[in-house]
Amino acid sequence: MLETLRNCWRVPELRKKILYTLGMLLVYRLAGVIPVAGIDVAAVQASMARFSLLDFMSMMTGNQFSNMTIMAMGITPYINSSIIMQLLTVAIPALERLQKEGEEGRKKIAQYTRYLTVVLGFVQAVGLVYGLGGMREKTFMSGLVIGLSMAAGSTLSMWIGEHITEKGVGNGVSLLIFSGIITNLFTWTTQGVASLVTGANLISWIAMLAVLAVALVMIVSVTFVDMGERRIPVQYAKRVVGRKMMGGQSTHIPMKVNSTGVLPLIFAYSIMQFPGTIMGFWPNAPISEWWNNQFLRGVWYQVVVGLMILFFAYFYTSITFNPVEISKNLQQNGGIIPGIRQGKPTSDYLSRTSSRITLFGGVFLAVLATIPTFATRLLSTSVPFAATSLLIAVSVALETTRSLESQLLMRHYKGFL
Repeated sequence: MLETLRNCWRVPELRKKILYTLGMLLVYRLAGVIPVAGIDVAAVQASMARFSLLDFMSMMTGNQFSNMTIMAMGITPYINSSIIMQLLTVAIPALERLQKEGEEGRKKIAQYTRYLTVVLGFVQAVGLVYGLGGMREKTFMSGLVIGLSMAAGSTLSMWIGEHITEKGVGNGVSLLIFSGIITNLFTWTTQGVASLVTGANLISWIAMLAVLAVALVMIVSVTFVDMGERRIPVQYAKRVVGRKMMGGQSTHIPMKVNSTGVLPLIFAYSIMQFPGTIMGFWPNAPISEWWNNQFLRGVWYQVVVGLMILFFAYFYTSITFNPVEISKNLQQNGGIIPGIRQGKPTSDYLSRTSSRITLFGGVFLAVLATIPTFATRLLSTSVPFAATSLLIAVSVALETTRSLESQLLMRHYKGFL
C-alpha cells in the first residue's frame, strides 16, 4: 500500500492532480468558516432539534449548516437540481431529444442544471432560515443578503466539485460530501476520546467499542455488496465486413448488485422527513406529538422506510436500465446470450435478472438503514453515522481508489492491492 502511494507521488501528472484535489477541498473547508450576516446562529441551532431532516443536511455539509456559514447549503442544491433534471429528461420529450444530441446536448442540460442550482440555493436558504426563526431582522433586504450569500456558497461548491472532476482525482461532488462526512466522524471521535479520558468508565468504553465494531461490520458489508456484480455472458457471432472477419469473441454484461447506489436511501429519508419538518412549525399539535413520540420511535417507521427504499430502488433501476434497448443493441451487433433467443426473450431475461438483483440490493439497503437506529437504542448512546453517510463514504472511497488504480495501471505501475 505504501509502495503504491509512493508510485502515485512519483508520477508528475498524478501528483499534480492529487495536490489540486487536496487544495480545492481545503478551499471548500476554509470557505465554510465564513458566517452569513443577519442570522442568529443560536436560534437556528435551537430550532434544529425539532427538524430531523436538518440533521441529514448538516451531515452532508460537515456541520456547516448548523453553523450557518456561506457554505451552509453545500452541494445539496446541485444534487437536487441534477436529480430534477434527470427526472425531467425522462418526462419531457424536448429534454430527452437534447440529451440524445451528444456532447452539445449534455452541455446544454448541464448549463440548465447550474441555473437551477442557483435558484434552488436561494429559495431553500431563505425558506429554511426564515422557517427556523434565524433572521435577526425580518426585512426584504435581510432575506436578500442571506439568500444571495448562501446561493453564492452553493455556486462555489458546484464550481469546486466540477473542477475537481475535470482536473483532479475522482468525482468532485462525491468528494465534497465525503469531506463533510469524514469531518463529522472525526469530530465525534475526538469528542468521544476526550470524554473517555476525562470521565472514563467501563460502560462508556464498551459502548464506544461496540459502535466501532458496528461501523466496521457495516463498512465491510457495504464494500462487499458495492463491488459485487452479476456477469451475463454474451457471445458475438462471426461476420464478414468488407474483407475482414469481425466478431466471434465472448464478453459479458456487468450488472452491479447495488446499481442504484445511495439514491433510494436519500429519496426515502427525504420524503419521510418532510412531514416531520412541516409538523415542526406546530410542535404542540396532537398529530405532531404522535408523529414525534410514537411513530418515529416505533417499529412502523422502520418498516415504512424499508418499503420506500425498496420502491425507489426499483424506480431508479427502471429509469437507468432499459433491457429492451440492450436487447436491440445485442441483436443489431450479432450478440446473443447463450441459451436465450434474441429479441423479446432476451429483454425478458434481462428484466427478470435485473429485478432479482434489485430486490437483493433494495433489501440490503433497507436492512442497512435500520442498523444505526437499533444500535442507538441497544447501546443507549449516539451513533455518529447514518446508513446514508456510511454508504456514501465507502462508495466514494472505492470510486477514488479505482480512479487512482486505473491511472497507475496506464503507466505500468501496480495498483491498489
